[in-house]
Amino acid sequence: MLAKRIIPCLDIKDGQTVKGTNFVNLRKAGDPVELGRAYSEQGADELVFLDITASYEGRKTFAELVKRIAANISIPFTVGGGINELGDVERLLNAGADKISINSSAIRNPQLIDEIAKHFGSQVCVLAIDAKYDSAEWTCYLNGGRVKTDKVLFSWAKEAQERGAGEILFTSMNHDGVKNGYANDALAALTDGLSIPVIASGGAGAKEHFRDVFLEGKADAALAASVFHFGEIKIPELKSYLCAQCIPVRMA
Repeated sequence: MLAKRIIPCLDIKDGQTVKGTNFVNLRKAGDPVELGRAYSEQGADELVFLDITASYEGRKTFAELVKRIAANISIPFTVGGGINELGDVERLLNAGADKISINSSAIRNPQLIDEIAKHFGSQVCVLAIDAKYDSAEWTCYLNGGRVKTDKVLFSWAKEAQERGAGEILFTSMNHDGVKNGYANDALAALTDGLSIPVIASGGAGAKEHFRDVFLEGKADAALAASVFHFGEIKIPELKSYLCAQCIPVRMA
């Protein structure tokens, strides 16, 4: 079995790392470059940096910040926010990003997934899906959870895979920041229906939640933010715990 990945996520607003609950009530969590370097040293497998208001505010993710991050860490990292065309992808990859994450722009223009996969390879393209469970189905949202769409989680993820996405990053808006565990039933159904890796996001509050997302949710990777940013869970301790639970992880 492939090693399961632990991925700290840094949501960036105005150059600072922030974290909220259910996508609102943001509070500052520190400098993204310093946090990124610390996570790299602590044994994180990858990092995700999301410019969370770029799409909403209609601006581009800062390439300069990406360059600073790349100079300070030694693990792969993904960048998302405000990526609407191939030129944006090229600019961020040239700045040092390993992968890019698209969400709102892919919903508006699904062909963008095909274009990124064709020009840069599927491994570069992470499709992020923010979905909320309501009226008996998982509905996708764009612009950082502000705008409801007519897309449904499972069919949209399947379409993205067929178009060439290399990974799916699924955030449950119902679970985001609540710290009661991941959306394991939805994650298991998503993983069973796809052949590409699924990254779980939304709900981490204890080490047991990571165990459950790998065993019950069948996720390939688990993403979390506040539990890492505010020191509630230390990555080396988490990995030791997962090892003891017979879950394969890469030890530093």
